[in-house]
Amino acid sequence: MSETPTPPEGAARARRNPAPLIVLGVLVIAGLAFAIYHYAVGVNHAVTDDAYVNGNLVRLTPQVAGTVVAINTDATQFVKQGELLVQLDPRDNDVALAQARANLGQTVREVAQSFANEKRDAATVAAQQVQYTQATQDLERDRSLVAVHGVSAEALQHDQHTQASARAALEQAQATLAATRAAIAGTTPETHPRVQQAEAALRSAWLAAARTKVLAPVSGYVVRRSVQLGQQVTPGSEMLAIVPVDSMWIDANFKENQLRGLRIGQPVDVEADMYGSHVAYHGRVLGVTPGTGSALAVLPAQNASGNWIKIVQRLPVRIGLDPKELSQHPLFLGLSTTVDVDVHDQNGAALSQQAAWPAALNTDVYAVQDQGVEDEIRRIVSANLDQQLAAAPAAAP
Repeated sequence: MSETPTPPEGAARARRNPAPLIVLGVLVIAGLAFAIYHYAVGVNHAVTDDAYVNGNLVRLTPQVAGTVVAINTDATQFVKQGELLVQLDPRDNDVALAQARANLGQTVREVAQSFANEKRDAATVAAQQVQYTQATQDLERDRSLVAVHGVSAEALQHDQHTQASARAALEQAQATLAATRAAIAGTTPETHPRVQQAEAALRSAWLAAARTKVLAPVSGYVVRRSVQLGQQVTPGSEMLAIVPVDSMWIDANFKENQLRGLRIGQPVDVEADMYGSHVAYHGRVLGVTPGTGSALAVLPAQNASGNWIKIVQRLPVRIGLDPKELSQHPLFLGLSTTVDVDVHDQNGAALSQQAAWPAALNTDVYAVQDQGVEDEIRRIVSANLDQQLAAAPAAAP
């Protein structure tokens, strides 16, 4: 009776251990699931974690030179639009403003006097005309009497000299009147160019005095303070930086091979590393920068060399966020985020000539700096004109 051969011990264990087959099956199933997800869902989404919060950084600089005498805020503090942040020493500007007031009043008086001089010079011309007419008549009368020896030749010569002198005085008076009229022609004391120039100087001094108070142009948080007490500042030197946190957006840098399906207006889901996955932001694509980060850099890359290596480029895409969500969970400049764009809807445009969001920014803080100056000008002009009118009758003979 023959014996049945016994299989090797290792081969038996291999047939009894199904782990490799199970692992292989799991890998196959996972691969199929990933492929199904990629083609069913993934192709309709563009995702990147190279995305950061951006916003407006308002750098506050003085409009006039001066010495800092008060600082009313500091970094991390919230400031309201129109709030006084920095006070410059106002005394030099107050002196200049007082000089401008005095100069306007003096100019008004001088111009009003020019208008009064016009009447005086006209009266002088009339008087000189009478004298010239009288001298001419005397000369004609005495000339007719010379033939009958009614007057001497010496008297006739005297009459001629008197007429010539009266003519010269009349011409001088006429020239003076013409010069006076040329200085005031087509104007009134209120609209004379010298008065308007003095008014402009007063407005400039008024603004300089008002600008010693540095106000917040927008509401937001102070993120940087570089000014110190006693510092001499000049226009253009940064003192404070303010960030209005209610107007933030995301700059997402997508790879160039992800841009094929991106369109303006597509919905976006944003997750900030600061809050994690339990806080979701919703926004939309606002625009695509028409240039890669490397091309728009200060020193663009030079690829025309022998050791060139192709690198996938990234393009900045602006993502707008829901203001209500921003107010509930504020974001700050530079925070990292993950952006997921739903590119299923391809009806939008990749680039548009129409603005996708209101980009205009404005502040009315500086519009009130000249408030009250027009009333002050009218008061000074009126007061000095009244003084001239009151003095005119007393000066008359």
